Amino acid sequence: KGPRLRAHRLVRASGRAAAGAAQPAGTMAPFARNDKTVLEIALPALVGGVLALAFTTYTFFSLKGEPTGKDVGRPLVDKYGAMIKEGAMAFLKEEYKWLSVFVVLLGGILCALFSVEDQHTKLDGVLTTFAFFLGAILSASAGWLGMMVATDGNTRTTAACAGKEVKDAQGKVTGGTGSLNDGLRVAFKAGSVMGFVVVGLGLVGCAGCFCVLAIHNGLGKTESLQILAGFGFGASSIALFARVAGGIYTKAADVGADLVGKVEAGIDEDDPHNPAVIADNVGDNVGDVAGMGADLFESYVGSIIAAATLAKRDNEIALPFWLSACGVVAAMIGTMAVSTNEKGEGWNSNLGALMWALEKGTMLAGVLFLGLAAACCHLLGGMWGAYICVLIGLACGMVIGKITEYFTSFDFAPVKSIKARGATGPATVTIQGLGVGMISCVPTIVVLVCAILGCAAIKGEYGVAIAAVGMLATLGITLATDAYGPVADNAGGLAEMDPAIPDEVRCITDSLDALGNTTAATGKGFAIGSAVLTSLSLLAAFKEQAQLDVSLLAVTDPYVLSGMLFGAMLPYMFAALTMISVGKAAAEIIMEVRDQFHNRPDLVAQDGKTTLKDCIIMASNGEPIPPHMDVIPDSNKCVAISTKSSVREMIAPGAYAILAPLFVGFLVGPRCLVGMLAGGIGSGAMVAIMMSNAGGAWDNAKKYISGGFDPDPALRKKDGNGNSTPAHDAAVTGDTVGDPFKDTSGPALNILIKLMSMVSLTIAPLLKTYDKHWEFYYWGFPPLGLFVVLTAALVYTGILTWEDPIGKMLDEGEKKVESAPSVVSNKEVELVA
Repeated sequence: KGPRLRAHRLVRASGRAAAGAAQPAGTMAPFARNDKTVLEIALPALVGGVLALAFTTYTFFSLKGEPTGKDVGRPLVDKYGAMIKEGAMAFLKEEYKWLSVFVVLLGGILCALFSVEDQHTKLDGVLTTFAFFLGAILSASAGWLGMMVATDGNTRTTAACAGKEVKDAQGKVTGGTGSLNDGLRVAFKAGSVMGFVVVGLGLVGCAGCFCVLAIHNGLGKTESLQILAGFGFGASSIALFARVAGGIYTKAADVGADLVGKVEAGIDEDDPHNPAVIADNVGDNVGDVAGMGADLFESYVGSIIAAATLAKRDNEIALPFWLSACGVVAAMIGTMAVSTNEKGEGWNSNLGALMWALEKGTMLAGVLFLGLAAACCHLLGGMWGAYICVLIGLACGMVIGKITEYFTSFDFAPVKSIKARGATGPATVTIQGLGVGMISCVPTIVVLVCAILGCAAIKGEYGVAIAAVGMLATLGITLATDAYGPVADNAGGLAEMDPAIPDEVRCITDSLDALGNTTAATGKGFAIGSAVLTSLSLLAAFKEQAQLDVSLLAVTDPYVLSGMLFGAMLPYMFAALTMISVGKAAAEIIMEVRDQFHNRPDLVAQDGKTTLKDCIIMASNGEPIPPHMDVIPDSNKCVAISTKSSVREMIAPGAYAILAPLFVGFLVGPRCLVGMLAGGIGSGAMVAIMMSNAGGAWDNAKKYISGGFDPDPALRKKDGNGNSTPAHDAAVTGDTVGDPFKDTSGPALNILIKLMSMVSLTIAPLLKTYDKHWEFYYWGFPPLGLFVVLTAALVYTGILTWEDPIGKMLDEGEKKVESAPSVVSNKEVELVA
């Protein structure tokens, strides 16, 4: 009886138990008690996580059962798909090799910091490090599994769109059995695996870690939640590096492939003779599957941790765990509603009807979640104020998605206004795009502000945190619609690489790609909105854990104001580092592609005479290339260059994001750190919204002109003589500027503001001993010294430099082009220069 009694007391130990202790036994419903055990709090989340992983396993095997290219007579699709998968896995292996070293070092530092002074038990350092490692491992695993399945799904999506060949009596191919709905179904399956593996690992990891910590002798729920912040820190660290490295990879390959392939040589975007086209397709996966998955994994677990930390009683701790479990069930049912009857007419498709194919699934999931959330709030003692906050959060996410769609879809005026500026050149296209991006901040921020004020009025800081949980509760299907995009994009690229696939199939894959572009843009808006709410919640949790006096946090305080200015600068520095990195990495790709086009006589066909350059000339003139004359470029070289450069360039922004809150907090004090976090959230939200929406608008303005939708011949891709129009050239320039905006710098800022807040929450127990500024300033010297040493090392190795490698390489490339028989016109060489 003794051990059982002690265990019983242990699991009920909590600093908040007093809130429920005064309630007489037997007067409340069983679930409405405020003295819950750890299992009563976390078990629904654990069950929900296991359900999500079971659904992931079922979907994975269902996807593996779909026909591949070989099954429908398209073996070339499988060949190129295998090359994309091999490149994606090579990137992840290289990235994780370096990240494992970083995680071990940072874990050692955390262990040392929390072991110097016992906060709760003598094992605080070990437990914090355990939580940090678990968060990092699960975040990395989600990216790996999502990438693996996405690169399996692309070939199967192409095969589903093509179907088996249908021949007439003479044996002539007259079509295929594939359809748009078949392609959508397969691509969405691949996206669903990414969505539910993130949710499943997030819930099992977060709730499981909480249980492990809470049953440890000497730790109650309050103390366990403080250490659980280490789990979020681990997830955030991996997310930042995955997003930054993936964004640099995808845009370096994209810019290199476009500039030399499309602009210089005049070949199609996904022509297999372009050495960078495989790297470009790999980049779609590492940026928008692994990167976005890690980003939202961080938001998902961060919102749960923040809400539970801000809770004042056990029922409030339980609510985010319970709501997340409800969201899993709702999202699983929602995925069953995804389908379409559209035929697939390429870029002429009705995007509204295509969007409805996915939106009806997310809407069904949202409605089901609201019903299940109401049941949870009722069972937990009538928490209807929190329910309204959940409703606000869910509605906020949907409205932000629609606002983003308005500013980035070519169905609406903002993108059409950029398209119209194409008639007057690239400068006006760039100016108009920046204006569209900046004005898009207005409605998005107004919606966020209204949501924050409404939730704060109802439930205070906890209301804002639970709104973030509500926004992210149905993440399984929300992320599935987002991860569907790169799968569809890859499927279109594979269809274009195989010359045997007819135009009808490419129209179907183009329709899926058009839908994917829209879901990608709305997904980025959703990610920004959730990042802001999560970061604000983490900031409030930091203030609570550091035990700061609110009266000392006035904006007029010079220490708080200095921190705000410093924090507002960080997103600009971060965006600048990632933008410059894309330029440097793209330069290396450009030179390699040019070298293969002009200076590789070893790249020859089976006939022993036809070179890659000859194939490029034939492809640019629209001539068919016989199989015995076809040449395969050295794509592996471009994949290796992109991998190496992206991993190298991720060091500076990733390290600075982690070190900044450490040296500000320990050197100056927690009040200055609060100012830094507030400034970073405000500035980072604006820059992220502007960059993501401007980039998306530029991208679709180019697609509008390329698709030939405008009645004005001057605003189409080709003029009467078959030459590229000035409007199209201007739109390509705008799109090239927008690529790193929307796919590298903008999305990475979401993680920056969350990571700084999560780092601060993790070290909050160490900062609560600061009674005045600079009190223990010497603790700030190690991170500050590391900041300085790292900067010096990066400058010395040429990673941080003001030299212009892309300009230098372009000059060298022009000399090579001039000295070799030309593949391009003088006008196009001038355009690139």
